[in-house]
Amino acid sequence: MNTFGHVFRVTTWGESHGKAVGCVIDGCPAGLRIDENFIQSEMDRRKPGGEFSSKRKEQDKVEILSGVLEGITIGTPISMLIWNTDVDSRPYEALRTIPRPGHADWTYLAKFGIRDWRGGGRASARETAARVAAGAVAKLILRKYNVRVFGYAKEIAGIRFNVEDPERAFEIAERSPIRCPDPQKESEAEEAIKKAMAEGDSVGGVVELVARNVPAGLGEPVFGKISAYFAYALMGIPSVKGFEIGRGFEVSELKGSENNDP
Repeated sequence: MNTFGHVFRVTTWGESHGKAVGCVIDGCPAGLRIDENFIQSEMDRRKPGGEFSSKRKEQDKVEILSGVLEGITIGTPISMLIWNTDVDSRPYEALRTIPRPGHADWTYLAKFGIRDWRGGGRASARETAARVAAGAVAKLILRKYNVRVFGYAKEIAGIRFNVEDPERAFEIAERSPIRCPDPQKESEAEEAIKKAMAEGDSVGGVVELVARNVPAGLGEPVFGKISAYFAYALMGIPSVKGFEIGRGFEVSELKGSENNDP
């Protein structure tokens, strides 16, 4: 399944070392002013090439191919394209016939009988560039309702960050190369990452997401609960292995009176 959503539907396409990645948005209301500078700023926040991320250097310039006329959406599908410009498949040549542990190599081969061995193909985190482009358009819609969505790292390499005010945490994280909201622990987390990199390894982490001013009543009963859709969307991101909402698994250690709203 390459499509998410019912009213605002997003289909992503493309492979890591293909010519491009992109998305098609169905259901975006007509008359929305598209701020291309904002979309690009969101792409720049995701862009690789930093000290603590993939060394792949992509410009991630978004081209809007359809659905927008003179900066205004016209109600038809919005197609956005992001060219892959920094592609070198040579390091993957030795992996043509060797599925890598911890990757989707074997599962794609088992399902389709063929796999794109170049950089992880469709299962690469490169696919998330298309999600960010579509998400930027979604944010433009949410602006009209004063709904804000933001996030930051909550934990890296087992180092838990202290967050008292999510708004302030986001502001601090925006200035951090590792999206750390806790200045007192940022250096410790950076050193843990550098140590793992020097050993040819990596570390895990936790991201906290916050949505402000969300109207009551969103979602549908039982299988269409808003929390179920959050989990469905987020668990589709490469490397995501768990999802919590509210206090999550911590509630298993609480009494009902402690967990319920006052």
